[in-house]
This record gives sequence, C-alpha cells and structure tokens, in this order.
Amino acid sequence: MANDGVPGPKRRPGWYSRGYHPHFDGPMVVQSVGFRLADSVPRHLLKRWRQEAEETDPELDKARAVRLERLVSRFEDTGYGACHLRRPAVARLVQDSLLHADGDRYRLIDWCVMPNHVHVLVEPLRTPLPDIVRMWKSTTARQANQLLGRSGPFWMRDYYDRFIRDARHLEAVRRYIWLNPVKAGLCVKATDWPWSSAHLSVRESGMSVRVSVPVRRPSGRLPP
Repeated sequence: MANDGVPGPKRRPGWYSRGYHPHFDGPMVVQSVGFRLADSVPRHLLKRWRQEAEETDPELDKARAVRLERLVSRFEDTGYGACHLRRPAVARLVQDSLLHADGDRYRLIDWCVMPNHVHVLVEPLRTPLPDIVRMWKSTTARQANQLLGRSGPFWMRDYYDRFIRDARHLEAVRRYIWLNPVKAGLCVKATDWPWSSAHLSVRESGMSVRVSVPVRRPSGRLPP
C-alpha cells in the first residue's frame, strides 16, 4: 500500500492474502470494503496491527490479525479522532464519490459514511477493486483537505476488503452496513442517516428497498 491513504501498485486479479483472511480481486464478485480516516485509530494500536498482519507464521498471523482487526474496529463507532466525516459537506463529497462511477466501473450496492470511517458493498465490473478504492480515496482526500483548510494524510493507508461468500453472508453484511449508524447511537432508524444507501433508497422511492443481488463464488484456489 502507498502512503497518503491511497492504495499502492496494481495487483493481478485472483486470490491473495493479507494474513488474516483470504481476499479475491476480480470482476463480478461482490466485495465488502471499509476504509478509515488517518486518525481514527491510536497510533500505537495501528502500529501493532500492521506488525502482526505482516508476520510470516501463517497460523499465528491469522489469529493475531483477526483479534487486532476486531480491536481496531471497536474504535470506529466510538468517534475516535477528528471525525471529519461528521461534517455534512465532507460526508456529502465522499458519498458523491461513491456514486460517481456506479453502473460504469462498478455496481454500488450499499454504503454508509460514518464520522470516521466508510463501509461499502460493491461489485467491481470493469475496474479492479484496488483501483476503485484508490479513486475514491485520492479524490476525496484532496477535496476534503481543501474544504477543511488542512494538509497531510486524510485517509488511513490501509483498507479492508472481503468477498461475499453467499446469500446469507450478503444479507448479514447489508444489515451491518444499514444498522451501523443506529448501533453507534447516531440515529434511531437506519433510514434517518443521510449519508447512506438506506436513506437514499427511502428518499428516492418513499419506501425501504431491498435489492436482489446475485452472489458469484470466486473461482481458483485460495491462498495458503
């Protein structure tokens, strides 16, 4: 991964691993993606997390990285850091960036812009997932820094992604994304949170919409 919150060089499509669970980069596979603001996690914890995720012992790496990822995730809903995405203008530009290439480079299924992190459920079409995330983060980092009158990294360098295994997994992830603002105490109903697919679906149709999403199982062998 590159600095300044933007993913690094392109990766060949297929299976890969960052140590704690398998990932798949390829078209027509639904992916759960998350990325965070640069200050959304204490530096000492982030340093440990990265070090553990880069361990060479596969079994130790998996167990430690899973625990640390869960620990890091706890900070997402506590409002740690400056929470720049709490500002409506900044949250709006992030949401607009997600919507910009929907139907062209990818299919945007669900999303939620939280005060210090973003959840996205997306199906890449003709653009690799790392390039999609790079586009989202680079564009919004420049615009947000200009809007806030600040400089320096806006997004955390890392992001997480996980392919959707089946219909049950899909519904669990969709429910998590929709209810994240409610769980964090930001609103009473999922549809009340303005920077989300839940809110947009109600605003456009006047009712809650549950879109049917076919789940394609990635082919090939998983990484060791």
